[in-house]
Amino acid sequence: MTVLKTTPIPGPSPLPILGNILDVDTDAALESLTKLGEKYVKIRDMFPQMEDVANQLCLKYFMLNALLLGKDPQTDQSLDDEAIINNLITFLIAGHETTSGLLLFALYYLLKYPEEYERARSEVDSAIGTDSTTIEHLSKLPFITAVMRETLRLMPTAPGFTVAAREDTIVGGKFHVKKGQPMTLMLGQIHCDENCWGPDAKQWKPERMLGENFDKIKTNSWKPFGNGSRGCIGRAFAWQETQLVLAMLLKTFDIKLDDPTYEIRIKESLTIKPDGFRVRATLRHHINPASLAQTLHSGSNSLAPKSLASKPSVESVRSWYTPDKSARRSLNIVFGSNGGTCEALAHRLASNASKHRFKVTSVDTMDAAMGSLSSDQLLIVVAASYDGEPADNARKFVKMLQNLKGNVAGISYAVFGCGNRDWHQTFRHIPILVDDLLQKAGGTRIIPLGKSDVSTSDAFSDFETWEETQLWPTLGSSFKPGASTNSVLSGVSGVQVNITHPRQVTLHQNVAEGVVTRSETLTRSGPVKKHVEIRLPPGMTYKTGDYISVLPLNPSKTVQRALAHFRLPKDSVMEIESPASTSLPLTVPMSASDLLGSYVELTRPATPGDVKKLAELASSEPTQSYLLDLAISLMTPEGRYSRASILDLLEKFKDINLSIGSFLEMLPPLRARTYSISSALSWNPSHATLTISVLNEPSRFGQRQFLGVASNYLSELQDGDVIRVMTRASNAAFHPPEDPNSIPIIMVASGSGLAPFRGFLQERMIQLRAGLKLKPALLFFGCRSPVQDDLYQAELDELEQAGIVKVYRAYSGGSEPMYVQERLWRGNALVRELWDDGAKMFVCGRVDMVDGVKGVLGKILAGGREGQEAKDMVTKLKSSRFVIEVFS
Repeated sequence: MTVLKTTPIPGPSPLPILGNILDVDTDAALESLTKLGEKYVKIRDMFPQMEDVANQLCLKYFMLNALLLGKDPQTDQSLDDEAIINNLITFLIAGHETTSGLLLFALYYLLKYPEEYERARSEVDSAIGTDSTTIEHLSKLPFITAVMRETLRLMPTAPGFTVAAREDTIVGGKFHVKKGQPMTLMLGQIHCDENCWGPDAKQWKPERMLGENFDKIKTNSWKPFGNGSRGCIGRAFAWQETQLVLAMLLKTFDIKLDDPTYEIRIKESLTIKPDGFRVRATLRHHINPASLAQTLHSGSNSLAPKSLASKPSVESVRSWYTPDKSARRSLNIVFGSNGGTCEALAHRLASNASKHRFKVTSVDTMDAAMGSLSSDQLLIVVAASYDGEPADNARKFVKMLQNLKGNVAGISYAVFGCGNRDWHQTFRHIPILVDDLLQKAGGTRIIPLGKSDVSTSDAFSDFETWEETQLWPTLGSSFKPGASTNSVLSGVSGVQVNITHPRQVTLHQNVAEGVVTRSETLTRSGPVKKHVEIRLPPGMTYKTGDYISVLPLNPSKTVQRALAHFRLPKDSVMEIESPASTSLPLTVPMSASDLLGSYVELTRPATPGDVKKLAELASSEPTQSYLLDLAISLMTPEGRYSRASILDLLEKFKDINLSIGSFLEMLPPLRARTYSISSALSWNPSHATLTISVLNEPSRFGQRQFLGVASNYLSELQDGDVIRVMTRASNAAFHPPEDPNSIPIIMVASGSGLAPFRGFLQERMIQLRAGLKLKPALLFFGCRSPVQDDLYQAELDELEQAGIVKVYRAYSGGSEPMYVQERLWRGNALVRELWDDGAKMFVCGRVDMVDGVKGVLGKILAGGREGQEAKDMVTKLKSSRFVIEVFS
């Protein structure tokens, strides 16, 4: 039996061709389907009255009953058992797999081309409106038809078929084919032939399949349904089915990519489908899920006004809630965030908007907002730069803005930018760029760019100040702190909490599940450093030097502190209701410990605004006075050093009357933490390792220990534990050279900053074993002592003996401490030699270490001279040769 097998061929992506798949037991699958058909035939034979029952219940037109009970009107003959079984198998495979694949590919292309998505949806709205979708509407959907045709051209779900010569012949003027000899026709090549389709054959352009354009295509250049008498017998049925479903989806839902950066991957069985393709759908026209379910159950798919008048669902309330009839224009809040800070700020803004009588239409990624910019909305952008590049979920949005020319006239906007001055060359590059591009494209900037420098301040405090002093006053909100009975200052929150006591745990779903396969402690004494190995989720991959984002849980001790303060048993269950936008799980009963452990940042430092709110809720004058002084001090670098959290302050001052609902409302959502991967992809493509420093040190505020959220979470994991992770691309320059025979490398790290370089060296070892010649590599590594925290000591010694790297260690403990930048200067002659040979230098560590390395490198390049000349030498370096990763 021949089935599909994937091999790379020319075309938009690798498509399957005919061959043998060894890992798919098709005979067993066919046998299973045959047994299923036999079971239904036996049921029919066991119940002779089945036809009468089917007639009474109007079920005779259902496909299965039609096969079992149907009779030819002329001969009165029924299908025999074998024919029933074979037809059932055909419907299950051909009628399901290919159609669903076409729908998925069509949605993928529509979402990748927002202007085509809008065109398709407009056509559906114009032709169908809120009426039930029927066969009669299909002739009014020419663009939907073109979308389906073009999708099948590039992604034919059955990507090949076989024909045979009826007689000896010559094909193409040169291939001799004998009678009966089978030939496989590969649609991936036929459908992308530039002789037929032009130089843009590999591009998805539904316009080429529209109306007269489709009639003009060359004969046999489009054959997704096969050929001749053996063509797809269910073509008309599948075509109508796909048109109807696609029209109903576009009519009923707003659809967005779950991952805006998703690129097509092929999953194959007997047909092909996109692998890992997920979308997010929200109901249109203010309908709610209950009304939709009732409509579908009634056999209708109408979105008539009576559905529009239904009470909004909780999900709808989150996006469309308007506190009162005097609400002003709506806000469209978008964020570009890799680490989660900008996302948390965006949700915080959405939560505050309702108090200022603004409704929030959406809080989403910048990429997901493409195509939804509207002149009747105020656009608020919260963004950051990552080595001068947009966040992963903002790249397409920025690219779109760069191509706009006067196309956003009428849009009013404001931009808040996060940045880190340690990356001085690209400091706030993307927020500044977005702010400038929106104005050049015709938008109206309502306030100057909001700014935060996380190297010297707290993003939440800066954002809060920007909101209170610029955004809301400019928008003209009449809200005054303390004037509203719904204000957090009153101790009564917009978040209402109903507490019961059954147990139920709800987990995050925005990252994939990996499994811990190894965990060990690397240090003998002092601060703990751990090695964690993770089996990645299927389909997840990375490049050597990339990151892993880990969605952690708050330390159990921290969760217990919060439970104790609010006097909640661990098995208490909370159910959140909120009229405003919130990242908390709405109307889902959840244990208090799980909610506090999984959804909010319990130890995030309090902002000045947070502290002022607590002061107004305090019942004693001394507490109020202390907190107001603290709020002022938090605006200075010295005050921010204390890192006092809201929970810290509640524990210290018992007279603060803050409800659990208000507490939750003040906390940002728990964000993922990002770590450098400390392994090479070529070492084990399905695994990745992390090297972490476990943060457990005396708190700067109070007598407790300060526990790092993610590091303590990771340190407690054991073999077999499930962990929620996502790999992320690092700085494009922070990868080992593609040609290790041409470019030497110099690596400088301290502590767990060694992580990415362990991956670099693993890759070099594998390259050496493969017979490649390697240019020299130097590693300068700083730690406390050889018996305390000399990480991967034996492993590095083996690599050095194999000629992979030369390691130079610096120990900061002991009687003669030395730091890694000092060790780098001692090796300045060798460093200069490799630099002149074209070496790249990679640095990974804390800010103070990185600054020290910059100074030493400048001194080396300036011939031993220091001062401004040495600083200028480093400033002028190309980022492709001197690459840094700074962690806090």
